[in-house]
Amino acid sequence: MASPGGSWKGLTLVAATVVVTVLAATGVWNPFPQLWSWVTTSGPVAPGARWQQQLGGTPQSVAIAGDSVIVEYRTSIEAYGLTAGVKLWSSDADWASMAGKGANAVVVTGRLLTKGYQVLDPATGAVKRSDTTAAAVWTYREAIVDLSCAGGGDCRITAWDPKTNTRRWSVESGSIGFVLDAANPDLPDTRRLTADTVDDDITGPPSMPGLLGFPDDGQIRVVDTATGRLAQTVRPTREQRIVVVGGRVLTVTGTARDGTCYYGVVATDPPSGQVVWQRDGLNLRTADNGSGCVQEHDPAGGYNVLLGVDPYGREVLINGNDGRNLWYGDKESDVLAVDDTYAVIRKDDTLRGYALGRKKAVWTLTGRAKTEAALTPHAVIVVSRGRVTALTLKNGTVRADVKTDAKIFATGPDGMIAVSGRDMAYLPFA
Repeated sequence: MASPGGSWKGLTLVAATVVVTVLAATGVWNPFPQLWSWVTTSGPVAPGARWQQQLGGTPQSVAIAGDSVIVEYRTSIEAYGLTAGVKLWSSDADWASMAGKGANAVVVTGRLLTKGYQVLDPATGAVKRSDTTAAAVWTYREAIVDLSCAGGGDCRITAWDPKTNTRRWSVESGSIGFVLDAANPDLPDTRRLTADTVDDDITGPPSMPGLLGFPDDGQIRVVDTATGRLAQTVRPTREQRIVVVGGRVLTVTGTARDGTCYYGVVATDPPSGQVVWQRDGLNLRTADNGSGCVQEHDPAGGYNVLLGVDPYGREVLINGNDGRNLWYGDKESDVLAVDDTYAVIRKDDTLRGYALGRKKAVWTLTGRAKTEAALTPHAVIVVSRGRVTALTLKNGTVRADVKTDAKIFATGPDGMIAVSGRDMAYLPFA
């Protein structure tokens, strides 16, 4: 039986160990710096990394902006150099999003429940433009679009050039400011396909569509982004869902009858409302099974391309602008990723990359069961069983093939960013 003194000494030793560990972890006092460095040192994220950096926490998102890597945390952001992973600057912010592209890329940051945002230089963190009135912001390669409300129903949508920070256009938008806030709130358009092993925002800022739809008290305000004018205002019925895709206004109708849902899609051209194409029996997966045909989701797809299912259970990719079939599958084929130009299709353990304009496979990858994929402007990212492969978009040439369980957050012209826990690494392309 242990003596009371021994028990007391044991508790004291445990308490002291806990105190020292907490002090060392928080950086207050570290009596054994070399030992602590050894304890907290992580293994390599992946073989062949150009650099690896331990982060201050688990990132919300990571993006490449020019020659900088922008890391977003819950209440702050940090920037690292793309060449060597050296920390460049940090700033307090609740959210961050990228706009522009290449050398003209910028970082847009803001605070939750606080109006306004800042546009920062990704290399230095310097403020290039500051706004104090916007409630919501959308970021694109060609523009920053914000929504500001003076009060009541007096709201305006404004587009800014990310390179020059000059205003491109501004249009009245009614009272939509009461339902939209922060960075990139959801708009009625296509719902991009995602994968667990890559970040949802791996593609970076998208190109700004020719038409944008903004929800406003049960209706959709359609804005022409070339002229900055209100093109049309449409109101769906209870059985309809309206989305803006490919420069068209799509009305998706789902009718419950005979224990199933009957779908129809009509695409019109604003402002005339003239029908451009229509399709009966096309399921765009806007309603869940058993929901009574209540459409609670935007159509799946990528930008101007829609992913649908025909009445026989075969997936089909459709051009949202003119309704053409870009690819027609069989019951064993699944679309893993799609954008305006390419699609990644899986059948059994074989992946194929399709050039949608040519309706043919431009590359094939075999032996890849249980695979996920993502299309980015710089590469196709394929992830399967602790292995990440980056392929060229045009012909499937392997640009990188590494063994790693890390999540891929971003790609650039010459490499990709992988994160495992609190460790971030830059994996160069061949």
